[in-house]
Amino acid sequence: MARESDAEGLLRLLKRLDHETRLMICEPEERTTSLETQRELLRGILATTNCVILLAEVNGRPLGFLEAPGGAFRRGRHVAHLVVGILKEHVGRGIGTALFAEAERWAREVGLRRLELTAMTDNRAAEALYEKAGFVVEETRRDSMLVDGSYVDEYYGAKLLE
Repeated sequence: MARESDAEGLLRLLKRLDHETRLMICEPEERTTSLETQRELLRGILATTNCVILLAEVNGRPLGFLEAPGGAFRRGRHVAHLVVGILKEHVGRGIGTALFAEAERWAREVGLRRLELTAMTDNRAAEALYEKAGFVVEETRRDSMLVDGSYVDEYYGAKLLE
């Protein structure tokens, strides 16, 4: 689990992902989060039972993350929406599988019932990972993202924890 001391490495990772993939929410240079803001965000996550950020690291350097912010209100506190990113050079090495397994372990430990996520419909690697982790596509959100001047559909998926 990420700690406040991971703020700088996490922010560096997020900015690098913004540059190396079109599959994340932010475009290059769009993320303006300062280091202090990133620390504050991590402090808030650490203080909230149903939120977590998991890091995959090599020699203390983050190369992937999974963020799971849970619902803020009682009716939705049993749900977390997952966001995952892994540097291209490390994709296909089991990191995503390990992050999802740890996220599910954590979710069960804190009493969550539902994990949700989205993925662009042309992101076959994410689709395979999510299916392998037991997620099911519940709907397709048409034209939900504008990427490189074109509208892109997203899958909205979920996994119920019994």
